[in-house]
Amino acid sequence: MSTENDVITKPDTEVITPPKTRAKIQVRPPSEYKVIYLNDEVTTMNFVVDSLVTVFDYTEDTAHGITEKIHADGFAIVAVLPYEIAEQKGIEVTVMARNNSFPLQVTLEPAD
Repeated sequence: MSTENDVITKPDTEVITPPKTRAKIQVRPPSEYKVIYLNDEVTTMNFVVDSLVTVFDYTEDTAHGITEKIHADGFAIVAVLPYEIAEQKGIEVTVMARNNSFPLQVTLEPAD
């Protein structure tokens, strides 16, 4: 800026506007994972039913049916969920089982 006889003059300014661009963001849905209970000879069926009702919000009847399948087949898929939720629920069940001295194993596998 220059000052001449109390007159302020500003240098010429050029306003540059950046080009408008649109980023293309592709959002993929989260990967789904199977939560699988494995049968063992120590964990009680009552505990399995209780964990299914408490952690997965199953009704008593549905939880009993899943528990029977685990007992008969040696395993059962108890839920298919996004990875983070499946992992959290698997951890919750495992902590419950260990706190009750049960060796129940819960595994996760990618859903097909």
